[in-house]
Amino acid sequence: MAAPIEPENQAVVQSGRDIVGAVLKACSLLEHFDAANSAWTLNDLTLASGMNKTTVHRLMTTLIHAGWIDRTSDGEYRVAMPVFEIGSAALAHLDIRTAARPYMAQLAEAFGDTAYLMVPADEGAVCIDRVEGNNPLVVAGINIGSVLPYHAAAGPIVMLAHSERLRERWIRDDLTTYTDRTLTDAAALTKHLDSVKALGYSVSNSDYLSGVAAVAAPILGRGGAVVASISIGGRTEAFEGDALTRKIDRVRDAAARLTRAAEALQRQN
Repeated sequence: MAAPIEPENQAVVQSGRDIVGAVLKACSLLEHFDAANSAWTLNDLTLASGMNKTTVHRLMTTLIHAGWIDRTSDGEYRVAMPVFEIGSAALAHLDIRTAARPYMAQLAEAFGDTAYLMVPADEGAVCIDRVEGNNPLVVAGINIGSVLPYHAAAGPIVMLAHSERLRERWIRDDLTTYTDRTLTDAAALTKHLDSVKALGYSVSNSDYLSGVAAVAAPILGRGGAVVASISIGGRTEAFEGDALTRKIDRVRDAAARLTRAAEALQRQN
């Protein structure tokens, strides 16, 4: 006789029953189409997705039948017009805060850290949203509406690194020291910013608040202009080794997806 399902696991089981695997796989295939890869051959899409070739062919044939994918005269797959129409309708009612919220919630749930969304302003980086994880550390002093200096903390630094305009306004020799790890030397800060820009993400460790570390990546708009940053922050010991690598990967992925959303939003305006 099978063991009874515990009440706390029933929702998980039900959720699993409600998920249609083929739909998830089809959505995964659609995510491979972007500005740099607008058309795929069957072989290339099979290789990129890691799926069985027969499965890819059947899923793409189904998407063609549904009108979501077109087949070119060369036999390549392209996204069909209904996808753009649906996307345009959704973007008409979307802003960057709304777009970022699901990614912030996913990061907070995955790691237990607090997720932040910050936007640039002349006086500093403004926190416009935050989602708390389940870790016991609550980062005091960084709330919605808080203005942070650009030369400390991962979110502000990654925006400063990607904006020449902000660099010209902010980098100077009289920057405020917040902890013994705050970079206040203009030359050292510039070198660090160049490294952050090359990497595409920023990691901070007790440079703004002692005992607090964070990972951030930039959300860019058209022409590479800084729109915002998405980050997660928590105890310094939780931002080391493999855990740090996983956090960097997830934050960068969220920022890349939101960058595409930001570019699309700007095209709508």
